[in-house]
Amino acid sequence: MNPKLRGASLIVLGAIVGTAATVGGKTYAEGAPDPADAPALQKADKDNGDPKVPLPELRKFVAIMHQVKQGYVEKVSDKTLLDNAMHGMVDGLDPHSAYLDPEEFKQLSVATSGQFGGLGVKVQMKNGYLQVVSPIDDTPASKAGIQPGDMIIRIDDKPVKGMSMSDSVHAMRGEPGSKISLTILRENHDQPIHLHLERADIQVASVKSRMLGPGYGYIRISQFTEGTAEGMNKALTKLKKESDGQLKGLVLDLRNNPGGVLNAAVDVSDDFVNDGTIVSIQGRAANIDHKFKASPGDKLDGAPIVVLVNQGTASAAEIVAGALQDDHRAVIMGTRTFGKGSVQTVLPLDDGSALKLTTARYYTPDGRSIQAEGITPDIKLAPVKITPTEATGGFGYTEADLPGALKNTGAADVGPAANDDAADAAGQSDNDADSEPQSASKPSDDKEPKSPDAADDDSSATDSGSDGTESSKKSEHEKPLAERDYGVYEALNLLKGLNTLNTTGRQQGSEQNRPSASQTRAGGRADSSNA
Repeated sequence: MNPKLRGASLIVLGAIVGTAATVGGKTYAEGAPDPADAPALQKADKDNGDPKVPLPELRKFVAIMHQVKQGYVEKVSDKTLLDNAMHGMVDGLDPHSAYLDPEEFKQLSVATSGQFGGLGVKVQMKNGYLQVVSPIDDTPASKAGIQPGDMIIRIDDKPVKGMSMSDSVHAMRGEPGSKISLTILRENHDQPIHLHLERADIQVASVKSRMLGPGYGYIRISQFTEGTAEGMNKALTKLKKESDGQLKGLVLDLRNNPGGVLNAAVDVSDDFVNDGTIVSIQGRAANIDHKFKASPGDKLDGAPIVVLVNQGTASAAEIVAGALQDDHRAVIMGTRTFGKGSVQTVLPLDDGSALKLTTARYYTPDGRSIQAEGITPDIKLAPVKITPTEATGGFGYTEADLPGALKNTGAADVGPAANDDAADAAGQSDNDADSEPQSASKPSDDKEPKSPDAADDDSSATDSGSDGTESSKKSEHEKPLAERDYGVYEALNLLKGLNTLNTTGRQQGSEQNRPSASQTRAGGRADSSNA
């Protein structure tokens, strides 16, 4: 072997072994060992049941590196070549593993903390392009209408094809207020969609909550960050306070939630699961296998839960949905989830860079792996957009609108007595007789009582203003819940039905022998107290 090439081979071998020692918790030494120690390390690996250091492949790697340095059209540093090699080595494993240089590691840390500058969209590489996993609520991406499954093919008119994942993400991030254009492909659209956006300071409030009606709460988790568990506790406390200390049911919205911090997902699940396993992870490395167990207690005291999911529900969000589904603690409603059933571990390196490596698969309490399959909802609910006409129910027209419809000729002729009774029932005074009869187009001063759904959105009645404007001209907040979010509307209806069943079951149980705790548990849900 060429002496220079042999020297370079030993240097690279020492660097690789030293890096392995650093990543592995400094198993071997603080720094890189001497290349002469390589045979001893091979023996140690063999004794530990690990494969040998692949010397032929390393020699080939060094030979290629040498040829690039000598023959590439432009001068390139050893650091650049080795960084590129590390990126390629890890990026080729799966869509989620990556070598992170110091700047990329910093960006990842910022993102998981819930504050960064950019568009607010979770992406992954697929076939050389960026595929949208989900947009984050109230960000430029969500406001521009970006949807899960969209393929980003150009960023500022630069093709994404050929970019690395980190380069693509870096291109989309930037100073708040700066402009950016995206070209995306969307299923069932023949032409590319061109979007012009303005970057913003993404401060993700991962937990939002509100009341849907008397006793029924709604919590939206947009992603799992370090502060999600605390935000969840505050939201539950707030909803209980607004519901006189007890909730009849909860809608937990995990749609378009790209996941995030594993421990946050475990903590949220533990709020509702009383005992047993929440999630288990299994991998090849020593001490990686682990089962996360629930602690005693249910913060809803067994009140029913409906979890909303869709294709944008991924990773940590699927852990929550899977745990609640297998425990029979909640009904899962929506569409099949994304199907990311792997766990990534971020291993910081001494120089400020890091290795994000897929180290395990996770399994639901029943032992299911959802990798590449997702979670199938208990109740399938396709995305639906309700128009103002549909929101009122019915067909959008009446019998009177049909061509040739018979006219109403008045009450049946059953004799003078019936007419007298009808007049007495009317009880009209002379002034009343002169007034215009009431109709649907002219409501009386006595407002019709709201239905129970009226409290869902503070203004669910489709009343018209004095100028005759329709509900389609109302602000978003004033629209009926079915118009604003059909998924939440259906989830609330299901919650009310579940609460009714629970109440009926308790009433029947009070007439007979009260069921034991084990019998209640077998039913899949603890007995709730809906005073």
